[in-house]
Amino acid sequence: MTIPCCLTNRGACLAMAAVLLTLWIGAARAASPDEIRYFRIGTATSSGTYFTIGGLIANAITSPPGAQPCEHGGSCGVPGLIAVAQATSGGIENLELLRNGALEAAMIQTNLAAGAEQGSGPYAGQPPFTGLRAIATLYVETVQIVVRADSPMHNVADLRGHSISVGEKGSAIALDAETILDSLGLPPAASREVYLRPGPSVDQLVEGSLDALFIVGGAPFAAIDDAARRIPIRLIPISAGQARTIRESQPLFAVAQVPAGTYPEVPAVDTVGVGALLAVRADLEDDLVYGITRALWHPSTRRALEDGFPRGRFLALGPAHDEIPVPLHPGAARYYQEVDAAGTPADHTPGNHRKPPAAPAAPPDR
Repeated sequence: MTIPCCLTNRGACLAMAAVLLTLWIGAARAASPDEIRYFRIGTATSSGTYFTIGGLIANAITSPPGAQPCEHGGSCGVPGLIAVAQATSGGIENLELLRNGALEAAMIQTNLAAGAEQGSGPYAGQPPFTGLRAIATLYVETVQIVVRADSPMHNVADLRGHSISVGEKGSAIALDAETILDSLGLPPAASREVYLRPGPSVDQLVEGSLDALFIVGGAPFAAIDDAARRIPIRLIPISAGQARTIRESQPLFAVAQVPAGTYPEVPAVDTVGVGALLAVRADLEDDLVYGITRALWHPSTRRALEDGFPRGRFLALGPAHDEIPVPLHPGAARYYQEVDAAGTPADHTPGNHRKPPAAPAAPPDR
């Protein structure tokens, strides 16, 4: 017959009870929704720039319970937050997922975000997405039209009659391609448009079954870099005059350049570009978005972005919140106000920041 420990060794029984209680409390805390919060960032395909930078940002703003403190070399993210980068088909799907509440944040081109928020452009006739807010414009996405180095095509007009991949049907890239090429006198009927993801597009370009591919993304774009390492490639330029024509219908596009050496043996090429926006839902708490914005601009995040993302060195705090075409989230605006008031980045020591009165609640999405 087994005799309970309490009857034979009361001290040992009490010690065991204390251990079990501690373990139970620890497990309850670990499982508590108040301790852990999950945060989803919509990106694009895994071969695209959005997925890369989305993963870096997710890692930077994550700080799960029990993480080493920032001041001791640990996580400098938002306490209790676990962020993940979610692969999607790109900006158009990201906007719908944000609108439906299936994402907390997403990477979106500024032209698409502005159209959705205002109910204009490709979103004309649709209810404005009044629940869309911005954290920052991170970098410039450039239009990159890729052909084989031995291709007879040297300008946009030469694409007429040739096969060109314009991304997945219904994607942001396909929408940009149609708008830009049409404005330059090359409507869809003038070429053989193919709707493929970047990876399969590169494979067909390398095999010779595709003449060109159209990409809008940060340079270097992983799929294009893959093509350049498999075969010699060139980029079709977009001149300053053509850029002015494009801006007549797409004012958020600006003159840009893909620098020499971005891809092996490819010289500098003039083109156009548009901002890559980190957007969030308006119904997120101000303190949460403030913490995310603060973590985004922490020096350790900057180092991670520079090390893991070729365009990370171009991220700048000032331009990030200037001339954004959709409203800033109040939590992000609070951080930028602190920075602007101090003249330098805010003190990033956890818990050491001012907390002004809460901004008015954002209107609900209709």
